[in-house]
Amino acid sequence: MTEPRREAARLAAELVGTFALVFVGCGAIMVDAETGALGHLGVSLAFGLVIAVMVSAVGPISGAHFNPAVTLALWAVREVPGRRVPAYWLAQVSGGLAAAALLRASLGGVASLGTTQPAESAGQAFVWEVVLTSFLLLVIVGVATGRRPAAPVAAGAAIGGTIAMASLVGGPVSGASLNPARSLAPALVSWELGSLWIYLTAPLLGGVLGAVALVAMHRATPVADAES
Repeated sequence: MTEPRREAARLAAELVGTFALVFVGCGAIMVDAETGALGHLGVSLAFGLVIAVMVSAVGPISGAHFNPAVTLALWAVREVPGRRVPAYWLAQVSGGLAAAALLRASLGGVASLGTTQPAESAGQAFVWEVVLTSFLLLVIVGVATGRRPAAPVAAGAAIGGTIAMASLVGGPVSGASLNPARSLAPALVSWELGSLWIYLTAPLLGGVLGAVALVAMHRATPVADAES
């Protein structure tokens, strides 16, 4: 396969994966708002499960970022070339917007399409988004890069579990977005932009912090110690 075709496949995988994340995750919020059938646990599991299955499915193609914060963080630790960052971001945002538009067309404007909003103050939400996204990137760098990358299914389980954990604990505080594309898409389609800045900036900062921290720990650990 030629490099342009490989790049097209990578971008298609990022678009499809982000579409699935927004459609299933935000769709779960909307379905629960209408029916009460899922609850907070069910919504958290929906976010975690969709990430787990999509990482398993397309991880070997694109790396399964589905998140501008992941792409930026992996670029910061030299796992992704800089030329790929803008294209990945465009694919991720496009997939999210397409999913949010389809949710709007099929379910209406229920729950503002699952937009993320702070439960209390903007500062509190910002801190939680930074911390939770740093945890996410610690896991991603640990299982998907480095000395011993996990198989796609194992990586999907670890990353999806992290998303579900963050949603369970952080959802009632900040919405637990951890992903600018996941927040941007429903906010634009529903035109709920008031707190969007939090979810565009905090995950980017937290992601870089988490990735850099784990790479620094790896570098401080001799290979012999890591393999023992």
